[in-house]
Amino acid sequence: MKISPSELISVLAQFNPWWRGGRIPSLPTWKRAAWHELNEWVTQPPVHRAVLLSGARQVGKTTLLLQCIEDLLQQGVPAANILYVTFDHPMLKLGGIDAVLAAWREREPRADGIEYLFLDEAQFIRDWGTWVKHQTDFIKDRRIVFTGSATPLLEAEQESGVGRWHAIRMTTLSFYEYLQIKQLDLPALPPLRSLRYLFDWTAQDFYRVTELAVPYTGHFHEYLVRGGFPQTAQIDSVVQAQRLLREDIIDKVLKRDMTALFGVRRVLDLEHTFLYLCMHDGGLLDMTDLCSNLQVKRPTAQHFIELLEATHLIYRLPPFGYGKDVLRARYKIYLADAAISSAVLLKGKNILDDPTALGVATETAVFRHLFARYYAQQVRFTYWRGKQEREVDLVAEVGGQIVPFEVKYRAQHTGVRELKGLMELCQQKAIGRGYVVTKSLDDFGLLAGTPEGINIMRLPAPLLCYWMGEAELYGVAE
Repeated sequence: MKISPSELISVLAQFNPWWRGGRIPSLPTWKRAAWHELNEWVTQPPVHRAVLLSGARQVGKTTLLLQCIEDLLQQGVPAANILYVTFDHPMLKLGGIDAVLAAWREREPRADGIEYLFLDEAQFIRDWGTWVKHQTDFIKDRRIVFTGSATPLLEAEQESGVGRWHAIRMTTLSFYEYLQIKQLDLPALPPLRSLRYLFDWTAQDFYRVTELAVPYTGHFHEYLVRGGFPQTAQIDSVVQAQRLLREDIIDKVLKRDMTALFGVRRVLDLEHTFLYLCMHDGGLLDMTDLCSNLQVKRPTAQHFIELLEATHLIYRLPPFGYGKDVLRARYKIYLADAAISSAVLLKGKNILDDPTALGVATETAVFRHLFARYYAQQVRFTYWRGKQEREVDLVAEVGGQIVPFEVKYRAQHTGVRELKGLMELCQQKAIGRGYVVTKSLDDFGLLAGTPEGINIMRLPAPLLCYWMGEAELYGVAE
């Protein structure tokens, strides 16, 4: 659709206040873990590629772009050479990328040096893959960062994207980032470069950290209820925070994005499918039960689940192993954030009084932290099932190693008898090191009574999530 340059310029000027010497309003001083990687690719890219910042709605992608722009301005990059556009805006979406760039240059003649384009919600750009391919191949003095809330940006035109862009995945706030945002005055915990260093700790080390971590447990439970979305994490009222989260997911993602991006017509069936998954978070997906309960056909339900994964609302984990058996097996489903289920189902703080629900939320949070920590290392996550239906919740295959994690978030201390699945997997695959995620802070330390050659570390969930988030933020090596 034809939009006049003057109309486009009027909109662009509002989003680019630095053109007239203005400042970017209300930017937080803290930065997300993804900032370091994004800043490197914008300022000193290893190779000439565009950058795709992907993640669910409201995880902070726009804020990260604006922080990046502010940093460039402070480095002396001419304001005229920096453009921010959100294709969520109807005028810019209708005008199209070429008209927007023409309006930019009509308003701001180019200065010497590199141009920087920050394109928000780029999935709404018509033929975006072809456009990015052309820009990357033929314009070498232009750096492009674009965001998307759905993986069509990753998958729809893979052939065009090979060698043209570098993808950075943003998850919700880690527990560590959540504490930084809340600006809480808590005792400092010792940094941990890698979980494996816990196996070298002394009894005094475990005792000292147990005492320091006491105030963290209450905040961890609050984190499970509020969730890791920056906007809702900072709202005082838990009820209001959950209501806003529910509106963002149901109204904006399911009812708007799914229709605009994927042409979904049966929005109510899609919403029911997502509600079903919220009720079965952390469990094995039973497609027969889902289809029967919701009265939808299997191909339709399968398509909906793939769309929910594409919009970063869920993760799917296959069983451990490879081959045809895995292809036919049931997937395990995790929501993108521990608070989504209680927010969407309007549970408030009730999960804190429900040991089963609290355990599920904790397992979801543990997976989110492990995924974010090891995502850049090409990790493969699975679950494991052995003899007599014994299970291991999470198995990470990373760096040529198999590292199992079992979540036992309950009041009782954990012993070898409660970990038969973990013991069976370690013996079967000759795994020498594993972890059991516990609830009580004094359920912390090396597990006694394990078979020879198997070392299992009991690690309270608040500490695991804290250390994984800290490592993700500062990029310490595993």
